[in-house]
Amino acid sequence: MPRDHPLLPYATALVAVGLFSLMDALMKGASIAVGAYSALLLRSFIALALIGPLFLATRKGWPARSAMRVHVIRGLVASAMAFTFFWGLARVPLAEGIALSFIAPLVALYLAAFLLGETVNPRAVGASLLGIAGVAVIVFGRTGADGAHEDALLGTISILVSSMLYAWNLVLQRQQSLLAGPIEVAAFQTTMVAAVLVLFAPFLFEMPGRETWPAIAGSALLALGAMLLLAWAYARAEAQALVPLEYSGFLWAALFGWLFFAEGLTVPVLLGAVLIVAGCWIAAPRKPPEQTVA
Repeated sequence: MPRDHPLLPYATALVAVGLFSLMDALMKGASIAVGAYSALLLRSFIALALIGPLFLATRKGWPARSAMRVHVIRGLVASAMAFTFFWGLARVPLAEGIALSFIAPLVALYLAAFLLGETVNPRAVGASLLGIAGVAVIVFGRTGADGAHEDALLGTISILVSSMLYAWNLVLQRQQSLLAGPIEVAAFQTTMVAAVLVLFAPFLFEMPGRETWPAIAGSALLALGAMLLLAWAYARAEAQALVPLEYSGFLWAALFGWLFFAEGLTVPVLLGAVLIVAGCWIAAPRKPPEQTVA
């Protein structure tokens, strides 16, 4: 696909969501084994060791104050968002956790209008509502189908809190991508998350066993790759156009949930998936996206 193809940002975002979903599966296993905090802190350090040298080798100077402000805010938001999500994901099924997180894109559409001045067109709103309907079908279809953890309710609340933070994160991602390149975005977000989390290490850190390290290291690689791809895509298309593509994460989660945790596919899951994909298709603009970053 040519670099200037109008659909390339959307294809890139879909791949990035798939990488994030695989990372979620690895982090779910690591969080169950060693706790969400320790898994997330170690993942951040590994990711920082990978992206740090690349940033230092390619940077052209220190970011401007406007860029630094967004870097810091998004790093703080991402820290709380990631911890509450993985803490909750360790307590609910993978597909259900991803489904709960899908309230974020709908909220992000209106945050994008409020914070970025984007015009929310009816097609984007309708597509998001269609995606939410698909998620609702899946969630209600799963009710009572699987045994729940004793603290599943707390896990659900934690993921809902994470979803609200994720909605803000999506808008910050658009702002950040307009001010900095993908490598700088990934480097500063990784640095900020690690810096925030390490403050709690004396109270929460637990060293994982040897068998858990591959999942943590793999999740770091996947998170970096997805972050770079999303930064590239969000610099070339409006947030409201890319946000509905987040719904495709449930399709990936259903696959990885089946592969890693033996979660089965049911009729409600398949019906919800059809609604989600339809919403993503409707939301994709039929004209070339605005080129904002070279």
